[in-house]
Amino acid sequence: MLRLRVTAPPVAGAANTAVARLLAKALGVPPSTIHVVSGLQGRTKIVEITGLAQAEIQRRLALVLTRAS
Repeated sequence: MLRLRVTAPPVAGAANTAVARLLAKALGVPPSTIHVVSGLQGRTKIVEITGLAQAEIQRRLALVLTRAS
């Protein structure tokens, strides 16, 4: 589980798009590979990331979080 903060308003899917873009940038993948599959209208979301194994996603996110601290 990750906690993300985006500034896009929850109107017309803007927040979902912002979440996808933020994750795509952190993972180094195109935004089109990230899809919100649950929580489209809520604060808690489940995303699907295609093209990367779970271990690789975790590795890349760990690198980003290490750099940020």
